[in-house]
Amino acid sequence: MPPPVMTRWTAGVRYQVKGRRLTRHNTSRQMSAIRNLDTIPFDHPLPAAAVAQSHSGQVPGASGVALPKTTGVMVFLTARQGVTRQQIMAIMPSEIRETVKLYLDGKIRQWYSRGNGKGVIFLIDARTQDEARAIMETLPLSKEHLMDHEYIPVGPLMALTGLLGAGAQQ
Repeated sequence: MPPPVMTRWTAGVRYQVKGRRLTRHNTSRQMSAIRNLDTIPFDHPLPAAAVAQSHSGQVPGASGVALPKTTGVMVFLTARQGVTRQQIMAIMPSEIRETVKLYLDGKIRQWYSRGNGKGVIFLIDARTQDEARAIMETLPLSKEHLMDHEYIPVGPLMALTGLLGAGAQQ
């Protein structure tokens, strides 16, 4: 878990955002203690729970946690087991052309190389995993069944509504 974020909001009030990631497998909302409290210059701790959405948009056992509206879908692509670099490179020219077309059509917002060099990550302009899957299935590497795909819906960090104050969250 990354370290807490400290930020200065209105009127110079300092907040520390402390997060806990909820998943299907770990629905605990318990957060660790804020260490060295006397040496950290902030006025208010702001607990946050970032929720990993399931396909249905609900996390078992996490009722009461505000789920974000899905505003995009991250897609992690990796070569399937047994697929060679030569197989991928043979299709790469057409894959690049089709990816650029999707970008220019606004369907792919961003794309990145994975830090470990084993694939790419796309941020797709889609509201559901199925919508993102339909977009990805148009690409040549997907048509040839050379890549594995992991789809993760993403949206606004709902914990930031705590910075707006009571009643402003609606």
